[in-house]
Amino acid sequence: MDILKILSRGTKKSASQPAIPKPIAKPSTPQLFNDPTRGVKRKRNEAVSTVEADDDLDEINFFAPRAAKRPSPEPEAKETLEEDAPKPGLDEEEVRQILRSHRLKFTLLSSHEEKKKKVKKSKKKEETKTKAKDSKKQLFPQPMTSFSELRSAYNISHRLGENLAKQGYRIPTEVQLGSLPLLLQPDRAISTSAAAELNFKTENGIDFLAVAPTGSGKTLAFLIPAINSVLRRRAGETSLKERLLEVVVVAPTRELAHQIVNEGRKLAQGTGVKIVGMKKGMQIPAEGQVDADEESTSESEDEADSLDEESEKEQKNATVTKTDILVTTPLLLRNYLKSRTLPTVKLLILDEADVLLDPLFREQTLGIWSACTNESLRLTCWSATMGSSIEGLILEQLKSRESSSIPLIRLVVGLKDTAVPSINHKLIYTATEQGKLFALRQLLHPKSSNDSMPQMRLPFLVFTQTIERATALHDELKFDIPAEAGGSARIAALHSSLSDTARSNIVARFRAGEIWVLITTDLLMRGIDFRGVNGVINYDVPTSAAAYVHRVGRTGRAGHEGGVAVTFYTTEDVTYLKSIANVIALSEKQAGKSSEESVPKWLVDSLPKVGKEEKKKLKKRGVESRRGVKAAKITTQSAWERRKENNRRGAIAGSKKRKTLEAVSDTQGQEESEWDGIGD
Repeated sequence: MDILKILSRGTKKSASQPAIPKPIAKPSTPQLFNDPTRGVKRKRNEAVSTVEADDDLDEINFFAPRAAKRPSPEPEAKETLEEDAPKPGLDEEEVRQILRSHRLKFTLLSSHEEKKKKVKKSKKKEETKTKAKDSKKQLFPQPMTSFSELRSAYNISHRLGENLAKQGYRIPTEVQLGSLPLLLQPDRAISTSAAAELNFKTENGIDFLAVAPTGSGKTLAFLIPAINSVLRRRAGETSLKERLLEVVVVAPTRELAHQIVNEGRKLAQGTGVKIVGMKKGMQIPAEGQVDADEESTSESEDEADSLDEESEKEQKNATVTKTDILVTTPLLLRNYLKSRTLPTVKLLILDEADVLLDPLFREQTLGIWSACTNESLRLTCWSATMGSSIEGLILEQLKSRESSSIPLIRLVVGLKDTAVPSINHKLIYTATEQGKLFALRQLLHPKSSNDSMPQMRLPFLVFTQTIERATALHDELKFDIPAEAGGSARIAALHSSLSDTARSNIVARFRAGEIWVLITTDLLMRGIDFRGVNGVINYDVPTSAAAYVHRVGRTGRAGHEGGVAVTFYTTEDVTYLKSIANVIALSEKQAGKSSEESVPKWLVDSLPKVGKEEKKKLKKRGVESRRGVKAAKITTQSAWERRKENNRRGAIAGSKKRKTLEAVSDTQGQEESEWDGIGD
């Protein structure tokens, strides 16, 4: 007999109970991949397993008298200097095992080759086949398994190491594990025998290209070598240590540039390295003069307004800002430079390089690149997605410069151009635009646990195709959260038409947890780090596979599990869903999940393929039916209801106008009756 069942017989259970989302588990490690490898050898200087030693220990006597406290022995001087002592590198087998375990693949994309004699056309076909196989050779550089190795093995600044420790950096992510040794000391990371075998030298540094998942720590991976290079140059100077502009970081949006500046200042605290974000009217040290009639015609969505005549006068009168590291957006720096050059810059960093070298920003980015005229200039490019056309463009630009002998090394973490494996993906068919709004409200107010709808926790991001649709969705949802919970202040819209102060204020409120639902365009899909975001909703289908990867990458950052990415699609979107479904399938495969969980195989096979021209058109303009003022309206009301409401508002406005006109005419009549004029 079940006593609990008898006692609870009289209780009433409600048919629908509110769904309680599962709490998001905090990651024990920021690393995304750590596959077991066969035949793992014990690391050098590692303590031997203590399993056998446990047998020799005395048995514990719980009734023994309390022993007198013994003073703890003072640590020897050798232990204090253990971190700073250089450690020997791993052997080749251990290196391969670690790189394989973390799914890191290094490829030599270019190296210095001697000019060969002309070959006949008949022999060219045979040579191209063999060149295609041997052109991209794989490398196995030394990895960095702990941040403590930065001091012991790579001799970074003591203060920089302290700042890293204060911020809690212990275990590096995959991109940091692979890139930092190469960027700090390439001659130590790559053995001389391996470099000689592949016919390249690392004495003068390397050019680097990293393709790593979103939220994997790429910003830290390029900031540490940048700050350390400035400190090295100063340490080598015996005379007056000048402040020179040595590093330029280019990011596609203002929000990302501000984030890089903030992260860099945390790392450079107490080192004397100055990191500045470029603003309009700022003067930086550059050589050359600009013609008065010369103007820049490049435009972008993020920075549509160029400097006017008044701001140019202010620029001439402004003092020169001296800095070591400059973080900027492409148009801002390009408008300032025009025909000037930056001869002191030795490191150019392109964050989100695939966007910066896309046709939208290409002219501006290449202009900045060509303005960096220093012979020892090094280039590093970072992104979560990198097409072969972008890689080819980088190779062409590097070959055209005098420093073409510097090798270009590419690092790929996991599968190329895929989403973070810790995210749960969900495709939801809503049939119509009204169905999207119903589905979004169901996620905002879950009444019961439903397998078809995922469980999402606040806060989350909502992406739309255009600014007008973001504004319309915000107007529709701003009263959905009750006043007791904060009301309309909990929902906000962020897009490029807002002022700089308004955008900064919204981002700050979202980081502080004051905003729970942030509706935005693709402005925020690149690089912005919101670690508390629990989900992403693609209200409008992304315009490309890369856009999907970057949008959903705003959640599940730094290894956090439980992030949810929901994509709504209607009948009109089925044509463009193939590439997104393929990305989800690859991400599920990378995470070791069943491909049937998020995207069934029958759905992937049944979706139509899209041609190149259609893809280009979609990437440039989005879904055509959602463009324009009428298409931007988002509401659950029918057209007849909206027309009726519009007529009612028009009637009210008309009556108010008639009343004001009547009041004006009455006052005029009274004035005329009071004044009869001058009599004869």
